[in-house]
Amino acid sequence: MKRIFFTATVAILASCNSNQPVQTETAKPAIDSAVLSINSPYNVSYSSKFVIGSSKNAETILTLWKDYDNGNLSAHKESFADSIELYLADGSKLHSSRDSIIAIIQKHRNMFSAVSDRVDAVTSLKSTDKNQDWVLVWGMETDIDKKGKVDSVNLMETWRLNKDGKADLVYQFNQVAATPKK
Repeated sequence: MKRIFFTATVAILASCNSNQPVQTETAKPAIDSAVLSINSPYNVSYSSKFVIGSSKNAETILTLWKDYDNGNLSAHKESFADSIELYLADGSKLHSSRDSIIAIIQKHRNMFSAVSDRVDAVTSLKSTDKNQDWVLVWGMETDIDKKGKVDSVNLMETWRLNKDGKADLVYQFNQVAATPKK
């Protein structure tokens, strides 16, 4: 009983002594104060003015990664724009309609009996001077082909989302993962 009385008293005193206004919305940093100012010796051709973007964008891209793992790229095809441009790690470039791109990537995915990704880091960014949203994902993909051969690559993908929150551009980079030491 003493514990309940003590806890209630502390709670009441804490609420009475609080001079802080009640926050009803998540505080958002002013764009100018959140933008990192870079004094670069290089001419930055796209942008150097980024702030943290929407977590919803990161969730959209990670859902598409999971669809690839599961072997069903059509599951969330509405997350792709009508037209998509891909720059893949092997040097190939694809630019086509959503359905064509999904069919091409699905055909590639069907070469594997299993795929699993490990996400090491993900961040959502907004270019304030270009008003564009980007998601960057770092991870490792492990593929098992139909004969049972296992291969792994470290991945870095940069996804742009259009004003409707749909992926319309992807840059992919990879490096063959090192064989574990025995």
